[in-house]
Order: sequence, then structure tokens, then C-alpha cells
Amino acid sequence: MEQVFIYDTTLRDGMQREGLSLSVGEQVAIAARMAEFGLHYIEAGFPESNPKYGELFRSLEQEDFGDTTVAAFGMTRRRGMAPADDSAMRGLAECFAPVITIVGKTWDLHLEVVTRVNRAENLAMISESIDFLVRQGKEVIYDAEHFFDAYRAHPDYALDCLRAAEAAGAAWLTPCDTNGATLPSEVARIVRAVREALPGARLGIHTHNDAECAVANSLAAVEEGARMVQGTLNGYGERCGNANLVSIMPSLTLKMGFATVPEERLDELTELSHFVAETANLRPDDWAAYVGRNAFAHKGGMHVAGVLADERTFEHIDPALVGNGRNMLPSELSGRGTIVAKAQEMGLTVDDGAVRGILSRLKELEHYGYHFEVADASFQLLVEREIGVYEPLFELESFRVITEKRADGRVETEATVKLFHGGERLVATAEGNGPVHALDSALRLALADRVPEIDAIELVNFKVRILDEGQGTAATTRVLLDSSDGHDSWGAIGVSENIIEASWEALLDSIEHGVRRMAMRRSSA
Repeated sequence: MEQVFIYDTTLRDGMQREGLSLSVGEQVAIAARMAEFGLHYIEAGFPESNPKYGELFRSLEQEDFGDTTVAAFGMTRRRGMAPADDSAMRGLAECFAPVITIVGKTWDLHLEVVTRVNRAENLAMISESIDFLVRQGKEVIYDAEHFFDAYRAHPDYALDCLRAAEAAGAAWLTPCDTNGATLPSEVARIVRAVREALPGARLGIHTHNDAECAVANSLAAVEEGARMVQGTLNGYGERCGNANLVSIMPSLTLKMGFATVPEERLDELTELSHFVAETANLRPDDWAAYVGRNAFAHKGGMHVAGVLADERTFEHIDPALVGNGRNMLPSELSGRGTIVAKAQEMGLTVDDGAVRGILSRLKELEHYGYHFEVADASFQLLVEREIGVYEPLFELESFRVITEKRADGRVETEATVKLFHGGERLVATAEGNGPVHALDSALRLALADRVPEIDAIELVNFKVRILDEGQGTAATTRVLLDSSDGHDSWGAIGVSENIIEASWEALLDSIEHGVRRMAMRRSSA
């Protein structure tokens, strides 16, 4: 398998995503995980651009990343200045990174309105900057900014910029689709022209996603001879993001026959993607190709039946190859196969009569507003009720919530729950910052000494949706809760015209499911 080198720029280009901010410690942790995964280059940004990047480079210098190389990033020398007199160029030459990626202008529009230099001076800036760094012992990657726009406007000069970089000693020449405006067929045509004009050059590709083509453009460039792909994990980046390496790597390896990361590492791809998202305090994309929770999820009855007969019918790869798994989604579109498959996952056996009853109840509830494909805990409890094996955690006598707003603006909420557990009547009252919090606190207070597992269950997400907005304040409300015990996570749902009742239903399903899950895990240990 021919090698395609993977160049990650999450720590520099990815950081330009709106709302994304990482501490130096978090950046080092991500770099270490990327190196463990086997990425070839990790671009860490501008060494001297601000104190944070300075600290990052000092921290990275202390790390051993094995075969993964850290790259620094910078621009060509300033106009009218020798590289040795440019403090930014000296900072690149003096930093520990053995690879320096230099970005230079290619497009006349930028020469006229940004750098304000003529074509000859721009070529000199490219050539002299690269030559200076090469003489300092650096491997230089040249990123030709806005190359595809430049090639459309003036192809000869765009190629001259690459020739200047190659002649100065650049190890890689990387045409960049900086505006993300180019389509795959055009990327293929232009990269083919570059390869023909510079037959000895090693070519890379750097694309942005403004036209939703960054992944396709990267793959098209590789087909035409590029052997380095620059991008970010999860496609993070400014505007619509950068080329998503999480999608590119398996496509290159599993579909196009190229070597990327070590073969034994590709099944860690889903974990890597989620690790980076969680470290960045961003929710992993459930619909992401290859690694999303729904990437191999099947909802329609015909699709489920097909997958159960032969996975190839509706799955383009084996999900295990990228560390993901198959997910059958119960819904009003489900058929017998979905119910049987989900029951087997739960360790339950269902006969044909039970399946018909479950499907009937499922469709009735989804018509009312339930949405079980995102509420696995509630679905399992539904199945258990329908087949007669459900055992409630407790019996509810009543609950009450009182919210009081005072003249000074303070709002206080108090909840009381009355229930039976083990034949004993329990009553508990607790305060909270809202009705759901107060109910949760009161329930935990009532059961704390009897159900120790409840302490480990944590609510991690709470979502409310109005289902029939036209009814105004009388509309039906759907509440979705995501909970975790630090080991597993699960979703629960409640639906009612009363938002507190819907919240209680979801809360109860979540706690019942979590308590049972931990008890089963403990008994099987």
C-alpha cells in the first residue's frame, strides 16, 4: 500500500473554530493522543505569536512523540526585509520543531490588497524564506495559500510560486483551497496540472469546507498524486471548518488502498474523535461519518431486516474497523427485526406475540410524541412492561412541587415525594434551583439509604421540546434526559401536557435504568 502522510493542524487551524478554546495542558493531551494513534505530523501553530503558544512549544519540547513529528507554522518573511532580520523567521529557525510549514501568497488579489507587493517580490519572499529555514536544518513544507483561486486567475504565476518553493528546497508543496470554494472535479484537474508541471515535487493538499467538499477535494487530490493530506480532527476550523481527517483516513485506507496510520490503530478512530471532542468540551457529532453514534444506525424496518440478513445491504464498511458499532433504532418505522435485535441486546427473549404487542405500543406512544430512538432506557422499560418482567424500583404515592417567587426577586422551589419501598412508606422533601432539580433531590433523599447506586447516577443533559406549538401553553411537552454513572450513559424520555410530569417520567426511567444497570454489572463482576 502506497503511503499517504497525515498532517494534523487541529492545534492551529482547528483552534480558529468559533467557541473553541483549549488550555496548554489540553493541547498537549490531544497531541499525545494523536501521536499514539500514529499521525505523521502535528502542527502546533506559531511559536512566538503569543505567550500561550510559547508555553505550548516549551511543553511539547519535553514530550516524546515517537515517530510523530511536531511542525511549527509561520508566514514568509516581511516585505523588504531579509529573513535573518525578521523576528518571526528567527523564531521559527530557533524553535525545537524539526519541520516548519511556511504559508505564502499566490493570488494577485492578496498581493494587491494584503501584502502590497509585486509578483517578483512575492517570489523572492517565498524563495528566501524557505532557503533560510532549510539552511537552518529545517524540513520545510510550503503551503500555497489560495492556490486554486490563483490558478483560475493566473495559472502560470501560481505554478511559478510552487517552482520557487521547490527550487529553494521545500520538501513538500501544498496547494491550499483556502476559501473552500473549489469543487472536486476542479481540484482533480488542477492538481493533475501541477503534477505534470512539477513532476519531481512531493505534493500535499489543504482544503476547507465552505462548499461541503473538503473531504471529497482531499481524496480527489490524492487520486491525482498528492501524498500528504492536511486537515483537522472532526473537521474543526474557521467558518465551515477544515478537511475532516476522521473521514479522510478510513476512506483512503479502506476504500482507496492507501496506507495512512498504522493498520492496527484504525479501530481506535471513533475513540480518538470522541476524545478530542470531549477534551474541547464539544459534543461528539452523532451523525459524523464513520465515527458518529448514528453512522451505522438503522431505523426503517426494511433496512433492519436487510442488515440482519447481510450487513453489506445497508452498511458500507464493517463498523468495527473504525471502532464503532451497529445500532438498531426503535421507532414507529420499526419492524419485527428491530424489536428482536434490541431485545437480544438487552438480554431479553421475545416471542411473536410479544413483538406484536411491543410494536403496537411503540407506535401508539410515538404518535403521542415519544421518541425512543434517543431514549434507550425508556425503551428497555417499555419492553420489560410489555413482556411482564418489569419490577418497579418503588411505588409512587404522590409528588408535589411548590415554586415561590418573592418580592425581592428570589425564586425558591421545594418538592415532596411520597413512595413505598420494600413495604415501607417513605416521605422526603428537598429544595432545588427548579422543579426537576428539587424532585431529583427529594427522590435521592428518600432512597439514599436503601438504593446506594443512586449516588453514582448523574444527570448530564436535559432537553425540553414543545411538540405542538399551536396549542400555546397547553401544548404537549417532550423531555429528554441523558444520564451517566461514569461508566455507561443512557437516555430517557417523558411526554405530557404538564412539563413537570414529563420531567418526572424521564427522571424516573433514568434512575430505574441506571440502578438496575449498575446492579447487573456488579453481579457479573
